[in-house]
Amino acid sequence: MLSPLVAATFDAHDAAGLAAFWGGLLGREVVLEASGALLPGCGTQVGLRFVAASTEKSGPNRLHLHLTSTSPEDQQRTVETALSLGGRHLDVGQLPDEDHIVLGDPGGNEFCVIGPGNNFLANCGPLGEVSCDGSRKAGLFWRDALGWPLVWDQEGETAVQSPRGGTKISWGGPPVAAKHGRNRQRFDLAAADLAAEVARLVPLGATKLSDRDDGVELADPDGNEFCVAPADPGAVAPAAAGVAGVRLNRARSKAFLLGTR
Repeated sequence: MLSPLVAATFDAHDAAGLAAFWGGLLGREVVLEASGALLPGCGTQVGLRFVAASTEKSGPNRLHLHLTSTSPEDQQRTVETALSLGGRHLDVGQLPDEDHIVLGDPGGNEFCVIGPGNNFLANCGPLGEVSCDGSRKAGLFWRDALGWPLVWDQEGETAVQSPRGGTKISWGGPPVAAKHGRNRQRFDLAAADLAAEVARLVPLGATKLSDRDDGVELADPDGNEFCVAPADPGAVAPAAAGVAGVRLNRARSKAFLLGTR
């Protein structure tokens, strides 16, 4: 049985504060946990989890979020809401005529508010995309791990999406930034049978790293850590089953500008 994706997880110095920021920005409830806080997902929106950690941010994240907008006014409202909650503008070399606005949350995590008319993120919901620095091999692994169809596969870039639609997860293709130490962002999965799920994921390309009190830590084919934990029957339902600089992926950037996606 495929394990559902519970959340994209971020290490944070102030996990509760960061969860409050994202809860206010996305209009989601915040569920406090022993190690931080969770913004539960749903059938079409990926959950977000913030875990207390002392690790320092070093360079751009290998994973960042893209929020959608329905009009220029809606895009500006989202930006103003983010700023009022403690976010800030970031300059990462974006061009003045690009339709996405780059911001940082109170923890310094980069994210983009995408302009309206973006065909690739049409009908994906408020959290349109989790954009990752990664290879095509990683994208194909996550396709098989989650059982989500491949919805983009061009020039080394890949993206998957739940069969029910909603948030897309993408990998930007080459060149993939070198990994330095442990990632501060990762995916959390839940498994009804933990041992069986690990046994399923390893032949797909995962590497088992360690047993933990809360589950098993593995790495995808690019070496990015992720965790599989025992499913909690009483837990909030999860979403149905980092980037080298905040940027739109190259092939998709052209498609965005031409309006073909």
